[in-house]
Amino acid sequence: MMSFPAPATQMVETMQAAAAKAPQQAVAFQGCPGANSHRAAMEALPEALPLPCFSFEDALDAVKDGRAGCAIIPIENSQHGRVADIHFLLPESGLSIVGEHFMPIRHALMALGDGPFSAAYSHPQALGQSRHFLRERGIVPLSHADTAGAAAYVAEKGDPTLASISPPIAAELYGLKIIENDVQDAADNMTRFVILAQQPNVPATLDGEDAITTFVFEVKNIPAALYKAMGGFATNGVNMTKLESYQIGASFTATTFYADIIGAPGDPRVDRALEELAFHSKELRVLGSYRQARKRR
Repeated sequence: MMSFPAPATQMVETMQAAAAKAPQQAVAFQGCPGANSHRAAMEALPEALPLPCFSFEDALDAVKDGRAGCAIIPIENSQHGRVADIHFLLPESGLSIVGEHFMPIRHALMALGDGPFSAAYSHPQALGQSRHFLRERGIVPLSHADTAGAAAYVAEKGDPTLASISPPIAAELYGLKIIENDVQDAADNMTRFVILAQQPNVPATLDGEDAITTFVFEVKNIPAALYKAMGGFATNGVNMTKLESYQIGASFTATTFYADIIGAPGDPRVDRALEELAFHSKELRVLGSYRQARKRR
Protein backbone atom coordinates (compact mmCIF):
# COMPACT_ATOMS: atom_id res chain seq x y z
CA MET A 1 0.00 0.00 0.00
CA MET A 2 2.84 2.41 0.81
CA SER A 3 3.92 2.19 -2.83
CA PHE A 4 0.84 4.12 -3.98
CA PRO A 5 1.00 7.93 -3.88
CA ALA A 6 -0.80 9.36 -0.86
CA PRO A 7 -3.69 10.98 -2.82
CA ALA A 8 -4.66 7.55 -4.15
CA THR A 9 -4.36 5.60 -0.89
CA GLN A 10 -7.91 6.01 0.44
CA MET A 11 -9.50 5.03 -2.89
CA VAL A 12 -7.20 2.01 -3.17
CA GLU A 13 -8.05 0.90 0.37
CA THR A 14 -11.79 1.23 -0.29
CA MET A 15 -11.59 -0.82 -3.50
CA GLN A 16 -9.40 -3.46 -1.88
CA ALA A 17 -11.80 -3.82 1.05
CA ALA A 18 -14.78 -4.27 -1.28
CA ALA A 19 -12.90 -6.85 -3.36
CA ALA A 20 -11.88 -8.78 -0.23
CA LYS A 21 -15.55 -9.39 0.61
CA ALA A 22 -16.23 -11.04 -2.77
CA PRO A 23 -12.87 -12.08 -4.27
CA GLN A 24 -14.33 -14.14 -7.12
CA GLN A 25 -16.08 -11.01 -8.37
CA ALA A 26 -12.86 -8.99 -8.25
CA VAL A 27 -10.77 -8.11 -11.29
CA ALA A 28 -7.17 -7.19 -10.52
CA PHE A 29 -5.42 -4.49 -12.53
CA GLN A 30 -2.10 -2.68 -12.34
CA GLY A 31 -2.23 0.94 -11.30
CA CYS A 32 -4.10 3.52 -9.27
CA PRO A 33 -7.81 4.23 -9.59
CA GLY A 34 -8.38 6.06 -12.86
CA ALA A 35 -5.62 4.24 -14.75
CA ASN A 36 -6.27 2.96 -18.26
CA SER A 37 -6.28 -0.59 -16.88
CA HIS A 38 -9.01 0.42 -14.39
CA ARG A 39 -11.12 1.76 -17.24
CA ALA A 40 -10.45 -1.40 -19.29
CA ALA A 41 -11.53 -3.58 -16.36
CA MET A 42 -14.84 -1.72 -16.05
CA GLU A 43 -15.47 -1.81 -19.79
CA ALA A 44 -14.65 -5.50 -20.21
CA LEU A 45 -16.23 -6.68 -16.93
CA PRO A 46 -18.73 -4.02 -15.83
CA GLU A 47 -20.17 -6.14 -12.98
CA ALA A 48 -16.76 -6.87 -11.46
CA LEU A 49 -15.17 -5.27 -8.40
CA PRO A 50 -11.96 -3.41 -9.37
CA LEU A 51 -8.88 -4.42 -7.38
CA PRO A 52 -5.97 -1.98 -7.87
CA CYS A 53 -2.48 -3.50 -7.60
CA PHE A 54 0.86 -1.71 -7.66
CA SER A 55 2.58 -3.92 -10.27
CA PHE A 56 1.71 -6.44 -12.98
CA GLU A 57 3.16 -9.18 -10.77
CA ASP A 58 0.89 -8.09 -7.90
CA ALA A 59 -2.17 -8.25 -10.16
CA LEU A 60 -1.28 -11.75 -11.37
CA ASP A 61 -0.50 -12.88 -7.81
CA ALA A 62 -3.93 -11.68 -6.68
CA VAL A 63 -5.49 -14.21 -9.05
CA LYS A 64 -3.08 -16.99 -8.11
CA ASP A 65 -3.74 -16.37 -4.40
CA GLY A 66 -7.51 -16.30 -4.81
CA ARG A 67 -7.91 -12.60 -3.97
CA ALA A 68 -9.36 -11.95 -7.43
CA GLY A 69 -11.28 -14.04 -9.90
CA CYS A 70 -9.31 -12.66 -12.84
CA ALA A 71 -6.86 -9.97 -13.88
CA ILE A 72 -6.78 -7.66 -16.88
CA ILE A 73 -3.34 -6.78 -18.24
CA PRO A 74 -2.28 -4.58 -21.19
CA ILE A 75 -0.23 -6.60 -23.61
CA GLU A 76 0.41 -4.36 -26.62
CA ASN A 77 -0.26 -0.92 -28.04
CA SER A 78 -0.83 0.01 -31.67
CA GLN A 79 1.61 2.91 -31.43
CA HIS A 80 4.27 1.79 -28.95
CA GLY A 81 4.35 -1.98 -29.35
CA ARG A 82 4.30 -4.67 -26.68
CA VAL A 83 4.22 -3.80 -23.01
CA ALA A 84 7.64 -4.39 -21.43
CA ASP A 85 8.18 -7.72 -19.64
CA ILE A 86 4.64 -8.95 -20.28
CA HIS A 87 5.80 -11.84 -22.49
CA PHE A 88 7.90 -13.10 -19.58
CA LEU A 89 5.19 -12.59 -16.95
CA LEU A 90 2.33 -14.36 -18.71
CA PRO A 91 4.03 -17.79 -19.11
CA GLU A 92 5.56 -17.57 -15.63
CA SER A 93 2.21 -16.77 -14.00
CA GLY A 94 0.67 -20.18 -14.71
CA LEU A 95 -2.63 -18.42 -15.48
CA SER A 96 -4.69 -18.85 -18.64
CA ILE A 97 -5.84 -16.16 -21.05
CA VAL A 98 -9.64 -16.33 -21.15
CA GLY A 99 -10.49 -13.13 -23.00
CA GLU A 100 -9.26 -9.94 -24.64
CA HIS A 101 -10.36 -6.32 -24.76
CA PHE A 102 -9.41 -3.49 -27.11
CA MET A 103 -9.60 0.06 -25.83
CA PRO A 104 -8.89 3.41 -27.52
CA ILE A 105 -6.39 5.39 -25.45
CA ARG A 106 -6.68 9.13 -24.84
CA HIS A 107 -4.10 10.98 -22.80
CA ALA A 108 -4.22 14.44 -21.27
CA LEU A 109 -1.48 16.71 -19.95
CA MET A 110 -2.47 17.75 -16.42
CA ALA A 111 -0.85 19.64 -13.57
CA LEU A 112 -1.41 21.87 -10.55
CA GLY A 113 -0.05 24.94 -12.37
CA ASP A 114 -0.50 26.42 -15.84
CA GLY A 115 3.08 25.89 -17.04
CA PRO A 116 5.66 26.02 -18.37
CA PHE A 117 6.52 22.50 -17.23
CA SER A 118 9.97 21.07 -16.67
CA ALA A 119 8.90 17.41 -16.71
CA ALA A 120 5.93 15.11 -17.14
CA TYR A 121 5.47 11.78 -15.35
CA SER A 122 3.66 8.76 -16.73
CA HIS A 123 3.96 5.06 -17.49
CA PRO A 124 6.67 4.39 -20.12
CA GLN A 125 4.00 3.26 -22.60
CA ALA A 126 2.11 6.56 -22.28
CA LEU A 127 5.34 8.54 -22.54
CA GLY A 128 6.22 6.66 -25.72
CA GLN A 129 2.75 7.29 -27.14
CA SER A 130 3.17 11.04 -26.49
CA ARG A 131 6.88 11.45 -27.21
CA HIS A 132 6.50 13.93 -30.10
CA PHE A 133 4.12 16.09 -28.08
CA LEU A 134 6.57 16.23 -25.18
CA ARG A 135 9.64 16.81 -27.30
CA GLU A 136 8.07 19.69 -29.22
CA ARG A 137 7.39 21.45 -25.91
CA GLY A 138 10.71 20.68 -24.28
CA ILE A 139 9.09 18.68 -21.49
CA VAL A 140 11.30 15.96 -20.03
CA PRO A 141 9.52 12.55 -19.82
CA LEU A 142 9.92 10.80 -16.45
CA SER A 143 8.80 7.25 -15.82
CA HIS A 144 6.17 6.28 -13.23
CA ALA A 145 4.50 2.97 -12.36
CA ASP A 146 1.18 3.86 -14.03
CA THR A 147 -0.66 6.71 -15.72
CA ALA A 148 -3.13 7.58 -12.95
CA GLY A 149 -0.45 7.06 -10.31
CA ALA A 150 1.62 9.69 -12.10
CA ALA A 151 -1.23 12.17 -11.66
CA ALA A 152 -1.51 11.29 -7.97
CA TYR A 153 2.25 11.69 -7.60
CA VAL A 154 2.21 15.15 -9.19
CA ALA A 155 -0.61 16.14 -6.83
CA GLU A 156 1.39 14.79 -3.89
CA LYS A 157 4.57 16.68 -4.87
CA GLY A 158 2.74 20.00 -5.06
CA ASP A 159 5.21 21.38 -7.63
CA PRO A 160 3.44 23.53 -10.29
CA THR A 161 6.27 22.93 -12.77
CA LEU A 162 5.54 19.18 -12.89
CA ALA A 163 2.84 17.59 -15.04
CA SER A 164 1.59 14.13 -15.85
CA ILE A 165 0.36 12.32 -18.95
CA SER A 166 -2.74 10.58 -17.65
CA PRO A 167 -6.33 9.59 -18.51
CA PRO A 168 -8.60 12.66 -18.28
CA ILE A 169 -10.53 11.20 -15.32
CA ALA A 170 -7.33 11.28 -13.23
CA ALA A 171 -7.46 15.09 -13.15
CA GLU A 172 -10.81 14.97 -11.38
CA LEU A 173 -9.74 12.19 -9.02
CA TYR A 174 -6.50 13.85 -7.92
CA GLY A 175 -7.33 17.55 -8.10
CA LEU A 176 -5.30 18.51 -11.17
CA LYS A 177 -6.12 20.84 -14.08
CA ILE A 178 -6.22 19.51 -17.62
CA ILE A 179 -3.81 21.63 -19.62
CA GLU A 180 -4.39 19.89 -22.95
CA ASN A 181 -6.47 16.91 -24.06
CA ASP A 182 -5.57 14.26 -26.65
CA VAL A 183 -1.81 14.60 -26.37
CA GLN A 184 -1.17 11.12 -27.77
CA ASP A 185 0.72 11.30 -31.06
CA ALA A 186 -1.74 9.10 -32.99
CA ALA A 187 -5.50 9.62 -33.17
CA ASP A 188 -6.09 5.87 -33.53
CA ASN A 189 -4.06 4.94 -30.43
CA MET A 190 -5.33 1.53 -29.24
CA THR A 191 -4.27 -0.90 -26.50
CA ARG A 192 -5.04 -4.60 -26.39
CA PHE A 193 -5.66 -6.12 -22.95
CA VAL A 194 -5.92 -9.80 -22.02
CA ILE A 195 -8.00 -11.27 -19.21
CA LEU A 196 -6.37 -14.02 -17.15
CA ALA A 197 -7.86 -16.58 -14.78
CA GLN A 198 -6.75 -19.71 -12.94
CA GLN A 199 -8.72 -22.05 -15.20
CA PRO A 200 -8.74 -21.99 -19.03
CA ASN A 201 -11.90 -21.73 -21.08
CA VAL A 202 -13.69 -25.03 -21.62
CA PRO A 203 -13.01 -25.87 -25.30
CA ALA A 204 -16.66 -26.68 -26.00
CA THR A 205 -17.66 -23.11 -25.13
CA LEU A 206 -15.66 -21.88 -28.12
CA ASP A 207 -17.37 -24.14 -30.68
CA GLY A 208 -18.62 -22.02 -33.55
CA GLU A 209 -16.88 -18.92 -32.18
CA ASP A 210 -14.18 -16.82 -33.83
CA ALA A 211 -11.40 -17.77 -31.42
CA ILE A 212 -7.78 -16.84 -30.84
CA THR A 213 -5.17 -19.17 -29.34
CA THR A 214 -2.04 -17.71 -27.76
CA PHE A 215 1.08 -19.80 -27.09
CA VAL A 216 4.82 -19.57 -26.54
CA PHE A 217 7.41 -21.98 -27.92
CA GLU A 218 11.14 -22.52 -28.28
CA VAL A 219 12.31 -24.32 -31.40
CA LYS A 220 15.11 -26.85 -31.44
CA ASN A 221 18.55 -25.40 -32.14
CA ILE A 222 18.94 -26.90 -35.60
CA PRO A 223 19.00 -25.33 -39.10
CA ALA A 224 15.58 -24.27 -40.47
CA ALA A 225 13.79 -25.30 -37.26
CA LEU A 226 11.55 -22.21 -37.25
CA TYR A 227 10.77 -22.63 -40.95
CA LYS A 228 9.75 -26.24 -40.37
CA ALA A 229 7.77 -25.37 -37.24
CA MET A 230 5.78 -22.73 -39.11
CA GLY A 231 5.10 -25.03 -42.04
CA GLY A 232 2.32 -26.85 -40.22
CA PHE A 233 0.24 -23.69 -39.99
CA ALA A 234 0.59 -23.02 -43.71
CA THR A 235 -0.23 -26.57 -44.83
CA ASN A 236 -3.24 -26.75 -42.50
CA GLY A 237 -4.60 -23.33 -43.44
CA VAL A 238 -4.26 -21.81 -39.95
CA ASN A 239 -3.77 -18.05 -39.94
CA MET A 240 -1.06 -16.72 -37.62
CA THR A 241 -1.79 -13.11 -36.66
CA LYS A 242 1.22 -12.49 -34.42
CA LEU A 243 4.74 -13.87 -34.08
CA GLU A 244 7.30 -12.17 -31.84
CA SER A 245 10.64 -13.33 -30.50
CA TYR A 246 12.39 -12.56 -27.23
CA GLN A 247 15.49 -13.84 -25.46
CA ILE A 248 15.53 -16.02 -22.35
CA GLY A 249 18.64 -15.79 -20.18
CA ALA A 250 22.01 -14.27 -21.03
CA SER A 251 23.36 -16.85 -23.46
CA PHE A 252 21.61 -15.34 -26.52
CA THR A 253 21.31 -18.85 -27.94
CA ALA A 254 17.75 -19.70 -26.89
CA THR A 255 14.99 -17.65 -28.52
CA THR A 256 11.41 -17.96 -27.35
CA PHE A 257 8.53 -17.03 -29.64
CA TYR A 258 5.13 -15.65 -28.71
CA ALA A 259 2.31 -16.28 -31.20
CA ASP A 260 -1.41 -15.81 -31.81
CA ILE A 261 -3.37 -17.93 -34.27
CA ILE A 262 -6.99 -17.89 -35.37
CA GLY A 263 -8.77 -20.99 -34.09
CA ALA A 264 -8.63 -23.22 -31.04
CA PRO A 265 -7.64 -26.78 -30.11
CA GLY A 266 -10.41 -29.17 -31.07
CA ASP A 267 -10.35 -27.87 -34.63
CA PRO A 268 -8.50 -30.64 -36.54
CA ARG A 269 -6.49 -28.09 -38.51
CA VAL A 270 -5.29 -26.37 -35.34
CA ASP A 271 -4.56 -29.69 -33.66
CA ARG A 272 -2.42 -30.85 -36.58
CA ALA A 273 -0.55 -27.55 -36.77
CA LEU A 274 0.21 -27.53 -33.04
CA GLU A 275 1.29 -31.18 -33.18
CA GLU A 276 3.79 -30.37 -35.94
CA LEU A 277 4.98 -27.31 -34.02
CA ALA A 278 5.55 -29.43 -30.91
CA PHE A 279 7.61 -31.92 -32.94
CA HIS A 280 10.04 -29.17 -33.99
CA SER A 281 10.09 -27.41 -30.60
CA LYS A 282 11.96 -27.93 -27.34
CA GLU A 283 8.99 -26.46 -25.49
CA LEU A 284 5.43 -25.47 -26.38
CA ARG A 285 2.99 -23.92 -23.93
CA VAL A 286 -0.54 -22.85 -24.81
CA LEU A 287 -1.46 -19.77 -22.77
CA GLY A 288 -5.14 -19.85 -23.66
CA SER A 289 -7.91 -19.94 -26.25
CA TYR A 290 -10.61 -17.28 -26.15
CA ARG A 291 -13.17 -15.38 -28.22
CA GLN A 292 -11.92 -12.64 -30.51
CA ALA A 293 -12.92 -9.24 -29.22
CA ARG A 294 -12.08 -7.79 -32.62
CA LYS A 295 -12.30 -9.63 -35.91
CA ARG A 296 -8.90 -10.36 -37.45
CA ARG A 297 -8.67 -9.88 -41.19
